[in-house]
Amino acid sequence: MKRVFLTGASSGIGLTTAQALLERGDTVWGTARDPSRLIKHERLHPVRLDLKNNADIEQAFAAAHAEAGHFDVVINNAGSGHFGPAELLSQAEIADQFQVVFFAHIRLMQLALAAMRRHGSGLIINVTSLASLLPVPFMGAYNAAKSAMASFTMCLQIELGHTGIHVVDLQPADIRTNFNDVVTKNRDVGYESRVAKTWKAVDKNMKAAPGPETVARAIVKLIDQKNPPMRVLVGDTFQAKIAPFIFRFLPHRTRVWGLKMYYGI
Repeated sequence: MKRVFLTGASSGIGLTTAQALLERGDTVWGTARDPSRLIKHERLHPVRLDLKNNADIEQAFAAAHAEAGHFDVVINNAGSGHFGPAELLSQAEIADQFQVVFFAHIRLMQLALAAMRRHGSGLIINVTSLASLLPVPFMGAYNAAKSAMASFTMCLQIELGHTGIHVVDLQPADIRTNFNDVVTKNRDVGYESRVAKTWKAVDKNMKAAPGPETVARAIVKLIDQKNPPMRVLVGDTFQAKIAPFIFRFLPHRTRVWGLKMYYGI
């Protein structure tokens, strides 16, 4: 039985992952801004956490850790997105995206690492995104924040050495959740046609994508491995395997052209 701290456990990938962990006997401390949205289960401990509030992060993790005694696994999963031209994003909008996707989870990682060092072992799974490799048009700040998270994760993998602590970069491609339903759409003056075409492609891809259980299964597999891989891509065959492989060998100009064609712009 593992003791797991999981952010964003009330919906999408987080909810499905929590259910998968509970079904196999693990105990989960699941976070949400509104804990009443979390599923009710004797081994699901609700944790109120607003990733936009730095004080909240420290207090929530400390309280959950004190209750658990230690965490075998910490999963940084929660996130939010936006959709609109990068040119028109305000500094506040960019900062907000980085706070939720990057800065908050970096702090949680630091807190988790300090605790895991005392325990002598642990696993941190950072749910980043394939968008860190293949950026989605009109999601500039989201792509950048996920890329930053992937890069920071790799730095930790280099630095931690033989500490007994593993850090994994889990990169989902499009996964069929309600993510698009809650994406913040920004003004698109001057970009109306291109935004509309891209959103149509994004929405179509999302509806045809595999469900969140695909990611949950990957997470369960990682938890059970003694020496998990450092990076895992999850999704349909084209997005998670074929496209990243091809992109390795393409000139940058061809990559940009290919993404324009993929999204119809």
